[in-house]
Amino acid sequence: MRRIATIAAALTVLLVGLATPSSATDQLPVPYQFIPSALFGGMPDADAPGTNDWTCRPSAEHPRPVVLVHGTGGNRSTNWQTYGPLLHNNGYCVFSLTYGVTPGSPYPISAIGGLTSIRSSAAELGAFVDKVLAATGARQVDLVGHSQGTLMPDYWLKFLGGAGKVGSYISLAPLWRGTALGDIRPLFMLAFGPDVPEYTVPFCEACGEMSASSSFMAQMRAGGVAVPGVNYVNIMSRYDELVSPYTSGSEPGMTNIVLQDRCPLDFTEHFEIAADRNATLLVLNALDPTHPRPLNCTLVLPFVGGL
Repeated sequence: MRRIATIAAALTVLLVGLATPSSATDQLPVPYQFIPSALFGGMPDADAPGTNDWTCRPSAEHPRPVVLVHGTGGNRSTNWQTYGPLLHNNGYCVFSLTYGVTPGSPYPISAIGGLTSIRSSAAELGAFVDKVLAATGARQVDLVGHSQGTLMPDYWLKFLGGAGKVGSYISLAPLWRGTALGDIRPLFMLAFGPDVPEYTVPFCEACGEMSASSSFMAQMRAGGVAVPGVNYVNIMSRYDELVSPYTSGSEPGMTNIVLQDRCPLDFTEHFEIAADRNATLLVLNALDPTHPRPLNCTLVLPFVGGL
């Protein structure tokens, strides 16, 4: 009988072990190359690995779910092939949405986000965050955004009732002053005066709103962009080809980090920064400053990442 009991106990332990994934088997692979991962990492209408598990409950160590906010032309999958599994592996509940899809567009156009007005996209984000809070029981979320996803959420915070629902707001390639790239309105103003109509980018209303001279940017900057009580962290690259100048991502009262000041051999640009290995450590430290990780800089090439 004693031998039977021992065997039964051993089988019970084995079955429990099989039913409960260990931390090793629960780890997801994390790619650090943005373009290859975005193109071949998964279907654009799917969830990025590690994201949108609506049964996830935040731990005491990481009590705020993380919401990932993609950039122009991105979506909840292609933009977050790195940060979905990375944050999942580090014990966070991670969620991401696709916003700003052109109404009535067929697939695969319907998988391209960040095209409609930033104001309407901010309302979509607000509804999504409310869904995350209701599902997880959390009181606040942390945001990690890329490109347009660094600016759009602040409209929700400032004007649509998002204040108080965000703890940390971490931005990759931010543009708090908009971008001068493609901003031709100042040239028209020189020729035709200050009342020239605002330039609209065909098929991308948000693109025109992100122009440095747009009325949207004037509204965002009026009275300051930072919302009290939110911890803002900006991570920018000196080689950003779309945010011009790259210092548009620096804002007084926020933590401003230029990657190359920390890692001189990091040549990441606007796209790769969303998969940059060095930047991921800065993001993890911003989300959990009480447990900082050392920044062991690695060589990062534009578009393709580390070797």
